[in-house]
Amino acid sequence: MKPGEWGDDVVAVLEGQARLQAFDFWMRYPDYLANELLNDHANGGSDDLLIIARRIFDDREPDLRNLPMIRYHFGAFEPLDNALSILRAADLIRIDRRGQPGKVKQHSYLLTRRGCEAMEILASEAPELAWYRDRAQLVADVAGDQGGSKLKGRQYVQTEYAETDLSQPIRTIADRVLERLQQLEGGCGT
Repeated sequence: MKPGEWGDDVVAVLEGQARLQAFDFWMRYPDYLANELLNDHANGGSDDLLIIARRIFDDREPDLRNLPMIRYHFGAFEPLDNALSILRAADLIRIDRRGQPGKVKQHSYLLTRRGCEAMEILASEAPELAWYRDRAQLVADVAGDQGGSKLKGRQYVQTEYAETDLSQPIRTIADRVLERLQQLEGGCGT
């Protein structure tokens, strides 16, 4: 569904809990996101992707912004209800669950106009919070229109992710991605 189909006060919709979990993973693991940027670059993307990946490492994000997630049967997972309840209580987001009680088939996460306006105010009054808005947009760009299963599949391509024992924090790939970035930078004359 398009945002307008939810009402005039909904400005964006994210479909699917697995998709939201994949977005959350890339927000919390900047090294994996940088690797996706390098993949996109290798698939014909612009050199700007290398610049963004370099910034991730120059800003030490894999060290400072990494928030580990636990690997469960279907990959990285974090219970969403507590974090989202704060946003929902202030009507910054809404959650639509389709299906029968106890058997939800589809989650839709709705960003309200109020939520969008709140993020813009926060970003202007506390510029350090603009990182979250900007990073969420970058993650959405990297994800494109792929569903949660495909996004999780992209994460599972990484050996460290796939081989993490169940109920353990997913391991970093920062050293390997940084090395790959340095090779690509050397190859494009930067």
